[in-house]
Amino acid sequence: MVEEALAGFDPVEYINTPRWQESRMGLDRITQLMERLGNPQDSLRVVHVAGTNGKGSTCAYISSVLQAAGYRTGLFTSPYIIEFSDRIRIDGCNISPEALMRATLEVRAVAETMSDHPTEFELMTAVAFVAFKQAECECAVIEVGLGGRLDSTNVLAHPEVCVLAPIALDHTHLLGDTVEAIAREKAGIIKPGATVVSACQAEGAKRVIEQAAAAFDAPVTWVNAAALSDSRLEELVQDGHAIPVRAFSYAGFPNLATRLLGSYQPQNAALAIEACLALRARGFNVSDEAICQGISSARWPGRFEIVAHEPTFIVDGGHNPQGARVLVESLKSVFPGRKVTFLVGVLADKDYPAMLRQVVPLGSAFVCIQPPNPRALPAHDLAQAIAGIAHEVPGCAGDVELHVADDIASGVACARDIAGASGLVCAFGSLYSIADIMGSLRKMQG
Repeated sequence: MVEEALAGFDPVEYINTPRWQESRMGLDRITQLMERLGNPQDSLRVVHVAGTNGKGSTCAYISSVLQAAGYRTGLFTSPYIIEFSDRIRIDGCNISPEALMRATLEVRAVAETMSDHPTEFELMTAVAFVAFKQAECECAVIEVGLGGRLDSTNVLAHPEVCVLAPIALDHTHLLGDTVEAIAREKAGIIKPGATVVSACQAEGAKRVIEQAAAAFDAPVTWVNAAALSDSRLEELVQDGHAIPVRAFSYAGFPNLATRLLGSYQPQNAALAIEACLALRARGFNVSDEAICQGISSARWPGRFEIVAHEPTFIVDGGHNPQGARVLVESLKSVFPGRKVTFLVGVLADKDYPAMLRQVVPLGSAFVCIQPPNPRALPAHDLAQAIAGIAHEVPGCAGDVELHVADDIASGVACARDIAGASGLVCAFGSLYSIADIMGSLRKMQG
């Protein structure tokens, strides 16, 4: 019967039906959908993660630690990086096509009876929770899609730990134009009975989080910045190969290493460690060894990831001013003194001028592309913005080489040609471009 139902059914096409892609924030539809599905999310012990920057990497670290501790773990993130099934992972592996079909069919059977049809992201959220229950996951790490308070993942009634990654200005047209207003939306994931763990925050955001937690009598743990050592790059020899890692220490963990090389990754890892210690206090069997192993084993594509050589090619998902700032810090840390050929595409509703002001001084050339998203800024407009900013930056006027690519594949080829075999290319600006960039690189290399 299942095979007959699956015949000719494409779960990705169903979820991505254009008429459901509008963003309609609110919890009414997702609450009704989950109730009719039997509230599968209530069968899971959940870590719920919100924030502006670093929440995806934090989720990857927490999930990796829980797996190292022996828990069958689900991970739900967005958007996808390489392929659609990235968004739902079970024990570190993308959901199988068969499992995705089964879960989507169960959700569709209910969604099609609703007078107010769920949106694409609501369908995706429901599919993830159904899939985790079908796979008999013991726990799940859930990343907020947008904001927190009205995000469809906030259908979670009883999270074990609510995690708040660094909060900054982003999506201001939806979430508010101050850090405090955005923090109120992010802190909306806090629930009675949960433990709250937060990264270091700006003072205004910190006050909002403390107030939101106090309203539910929820204890708050803050990352201790003073306990985080200066990180350094080292090489780990594994199976005869030298693998670059970022070594650091945090609190009672003196010898940590992560393969996520960004200069900001120790802060994300520290937040994940505090979340895992909070889980331990709530009865989870998470040893120090599992924490160290989980941090070391974590993988997260598109976050300052070296994906090719000759030239060295880095892909980074930085897509707001804060992300651009830490990208520059990472480039200076890992490749000191090097100029960069940037392959860049952005969304028009982002503060891309502020992003560009961060990176222009480090760039010798810019290749402009248009991300595959309806909100994308045309590549020609991006090039004009870079040219204008380059003339504002002392020492840059006339020295920045600019190119506009017809598509992402030609942009990748152009950036590699400009850099040469010994050069350095960094692609950044939008998560939505990463899959096409990676696909283009694979074709060129083989």
